[in-house]
Amino acid sequence: MRAYKAKGDVQAKPYYTDRYWVAPQVAKFDVESDEVFAKDLEVIKSKFDVLEAFIQVEQMTVFIKPEDNYRVLELLKNELEYTQLSEMSAIDFLETRDGFEVFYQMLSMNKRKRVRIKMFIKNGVAVNSVEKLFRSADWSEREMFDMFGIEANDHPFMKRILMPYDWQGYPLLKSYPLQGDEFASWYEVDKIFGKEAREEIGPEIRDTATIDRYDSERFARLGHEVPKGTKITGNEPKVTQSYQEDGGVFLIKKLDRDNSKVIDDPQR
Repeated sequence: MRAYKAKGDVQAKPYYTDRYWVAPQVAKFDVESDEVFAKDLEVIKSKFDVLEAFIQVEQMTVFIKPEDNYRVLELLKNELEYTQLSEMSAIDFLETRDGFEVFYQMLSMNKRKRVRIKMFIKNGVAVNSVEKLFRSADWSEREMFDMFGIEANDHPFMKRILMPYDWQGYPLLKSYPLQGDEFASWYEVDKIFGKEAREEIGPEIRDTATIDRYDSERFARLGHEVPKGTKITGNEPKVTQSYQEDGGVFLIKKLDRDNSKVIDDPQR
């Protein structure tokens, strides 16, 4: 089994999606436009270096240095009443910036405000765990490690949480194939039956968009439906699909395939 090697354009290849498409940014506003956020930002600036700050979609985003993440979140929790860490994760910028953008989504129930703390780390750099401040960070930091490979220092149990402990690669990297790599194709076959069964069983099909009209077990022959287990010869006549029983449904127009529109735009 050869080790997985990242390919920068691997997710740009699937025909039905473009993982490198960048959504347009929504408008950004000065923090001074909101009195509550302006005061909170002044408190943060009095103790830490703030690289950038703005309001976007009615929440304040603050960029900080990676080494300050624990103390900034401690300040938000103990002094600024942002007592809930509702979400945290990372964004893959390996292809363009050789690193990750890690974010912490903070909520203050008293102020009815949300603050997003962001920081950029280089590839291979660990972050400070905030699990001691927020118990919700326990599983979130493990998931960040599991999906992106970002470790959290001082975490009590820094192990994978979704994938098996012996899994190779990090599935949410943009360079990770959507259908999995060679390791993923053979993982369960090797685990359950052993590598000697590879030739007999074959690799796993992990492409959820795959349709095989000759598969009589999973009923994937669109337009060529037959009873389960039927031997497929390839000469079956095409079946016109009917979406409703004869007579239709009261007050609902009868649908049929000839009058329906098939959407073939994968971005819709």
